[in-house]
Amino acid sequence: MDKLELKNLDTSIYYQKLSNGLKVFIVPNNNINKTYVTYSTKFGSVHDSFIPYKKKDYVTVPLGVAHFLEHKVFEQEDGSDPFNFFSNHAASANANTSNFKTTYLFQTTKDLKENLEYLLKFVESPYFTDENVEKEKGIIEQELLMYEDEPYNKLYETTVYNAFVKHPIKYSVGGTTLSIKKITKDDLYTCYNTFYHPSNMFLVITGKVNPDEIISIIKEHEDKRNLTESNNIKIKGIVEPNKVAKEKEVLKMSITVPKVTVAYKMNLNLFKNLNIKDIKTYINILFNLKFSDTSLYVEDLKNKGVITDSFAVNTLYTDEHVLIMISNETKLINEVTNYILEGVKELECSEEDLERVKKVSISSQISMTDSIYRMNRKIMNNMINYNKIILDPIGEIKKLNMNDLNYVKKNLDFSNRTITIVDSNKN
Repeated sequence: MDKLELKNLDTSIYYQKLSNGLKVFIVPNNNINKTYVTYSTKFGSVHDSFIPYKKKDYVTVPLGVAHFLEHKVFEQEDGSDPFNFFSNHAASANANTSNFKTTYLFQTTKDLKENLEYLLKFVESPYFTDENVEKEKGIIEQELLMYEDEPYNKLYETTVYNAFVKHPIKYSVGGTTLSIKKITKDDLYTCYNTFYHPSNMFLVITGKVNPDEIISIIKEHEDKRNLTESNNIKIKGIVEPNKVAKEKEVLKMSITVPKVTVAYKMNLNLFKNLNIKDIKTYINILFNLKFSDTSLYVEDLKNKGVITDSFAVNTLYTDEHVLIMISNETKLINEVTNYILEGVKELECSEEDLERVKKVSISSQISMTDSIYRMNRKIMNNMINYNKIILDPIGEIKKLNMNDLNYVKKNLDFSNRTITIVDSNKN
């Protein structure tokens, strides 16, 4: 087992890659009487066209399969409920699916060995039948319809859908009510056998844990599976145009205060002189300085009574594009929309601003080491976004500079945008 040191953070990550390809990361923190375990596969909603395990040709599965599969992995052949097991062993469990990964997790204050072995067992023992797949469709359909009635979710998903033309990220993680009806038992097994191979998965364990003891438990369990490391999974490439699919959409819902999002779609080749991690950092700095609570621009708009709350800035990345979304809740939709459109033309960051942001970021990295949840998320995000652990996060922050920031600012392209408005159906 390797011991990876996070520089200047007095924190060690114990790492081992097993013979079947499973990557295990362990971060002990004995000051906390709790352990947090996540078991993730690099399989999310965007992975709908791929070459299945031990096959030669590409297949395309219905939208929402990753999320559907997350639900069905909890189905056990003996009829037992994994949530009951965890509850009976002082643990709380959950799972989630995103665009790029699926994660199964639990946290506990006792019985770590039993809970961990059970997590591995139930995730690694799929049981799909025609009957239980059909039964799940109704459950997931109700879940999708519930989110359809949630205004913030509708605002976000409509924005993303209208921004992208071909990329599957444009669709909801859960798919559509039509797509889930097409999902079959064979689809689930095809996706499971391809993406739930240990070579495509990783475990992260943070909190009260003995690394040597826990790695021996995991290794003993995984050796019994008799699997060998597999080749990289081949995902079908997508040529996504720079233009947006739709420039504006107004939705009517039963709400009191309207909501608006202005989103800009940019090709990452605009910033080809920098790596993706730095691009993300500089974009976040520029847009958050303009639209955050501490911004003079936001303070002025509040004083004028145009807005009552600060803007929300979110970003979404694919291999080729970034979507920058600026949102607000206001009764003055047209005014706020125009202020966003004008505000992005004057993104500013001084040397003093940058140094202040760097100090806050460094402080955040230091405080992160005290949180088993943030440490766990850091490792998960590193693996999904970069396929490696950033071992010197403070050094990465310190190297940020005005020349690179101004390079990003100069190359921002606001020509491809989409506007989404959720208005009251009483207006």
